[in-house]
Amino acid sequence: METEQALAAHRGAPRIPAGADAGPPRRGPERVGVFLTVLTERPVSLYAAAVLRIGYGLLYLVFLLREFPHRDEIWGPGSPWTPELARQLFGQTGWASILTLSDSRSYFETCYVLALVTSALFLLGWRTRAVSVLFAVVVASFHARAIFMTDGGDNLILLMAIYLTLTACGRRWSLDARRTRRRASAGKGESGSAGSGADDLRHQLAMSRRTLTAVLHNCGMFVIVAQVCFLYGAAGLYKVQGASWGNGTALHYVLNLDLFRPWPELSLLADEHDVLIAVACYLTVLVQVAFPFVLFGRLKYPVLTVLLGMHLGIAALMGLPLFSGAMITADAAFLPDRFYQSLGRLWRRTSRWPDAWKTVAPLSGEPALVPSQSAPSSH
Repeated sequence: METEQALAAHRGAPRIPAGADAGPPRRGPERVGVFLTVLTERPVSLYAAAVLRIGYGLLYLVFLLREFPHRDEIWGPGSPWTPELARQLFGQTGWASILTLSDSRSYFETCYVLALVTSALFLLGWRTRAVSVLFAVVVASFHARAIFMTDGGDNLILLMAIYLTLTACGRRWSLDARRTRRRASAGKGESGSAGSGADDLRHQLAMSRRTLTAVLHNCGMFVIVAQVCFLYGAAGLYKVQGASWGNGTALHYVLNLDLFRPWPELSLLADEHDVLIAVACYLTVLVQVAFPFVLFGRLKYPVLTVLLGMHLGIAALMGLPLFSGAMITADAAFLPDRFYQSLGRLWRRTSRWPDAWKTVAPLSGEPALVPSQSAPSSH
């Protein structure tokens, strides 16, 4: 998150010279003031929010496309868990789903196509403020319709879809951001009109809207971070209570479950290394328990790297790509914006690299074999 960066910048401000009437030190109130300023004036972690939007939009789009041949058996009128049974359960649990509003097959197919379109638009960041609400409704509806077929990955995607409705996740790397840049560049040459009461009112409304957006976004990102911390902390503490995790044999039993062995040969190969299995058990528990306590230091980078490897292993060895993708995307919320900005700069330099090797057209019309000497230097 970016709040600690703002506090650090504030601490780096010029100090009052010695002997000046500075009054008693007020470090506590100053920090509170800086925190409130950041909370109400500047949305933090905009790139991280964009990564969450792209990640969960892509995950759910791929999920719906993967289950397209089985859509009727899972969510449609032909499901063993019929719409009538689902409505009876909703009466007891308070859930709701747009898929149970009608038992018509054409209605279900229309809802499925709209879900695909909504996921794609959310991924691209088109009219993100409204589409994020539609995306949350889609995820909640499909989740509730087949509640007994969901797992931890589905639960996390549902929570994140709801939380992202509060954030300004379309400010970066989106069609909305592209449209905003074009409008700003087109309006540079326009001259401002004389001030009036209407202009002042519009300015005040714009400032209020900006403050509300910043507060909702920052609170939404805080809730996302807190959710992931609770998830890892609770998972680690539950593992500590288990005897199989304490003696380092938990992963041995997991690798021998037929339900979670998409490639049995690979699982057997991994299970042959007893020492590595025990080390992986202890490292998993240690990283999950320590995760909430290393967020504001440099230790979070190796911890996030270990978690990335752990989730990739879960996806490959246990056949849970949706769960692993949901967790990896959630972990992206803890990387600062400067990390994503550096990735953007690296991408732009990489995309311009072939231009430095453009060939010179020879006089004879034959293809040139040497790089152009007039190409701009990359240094």
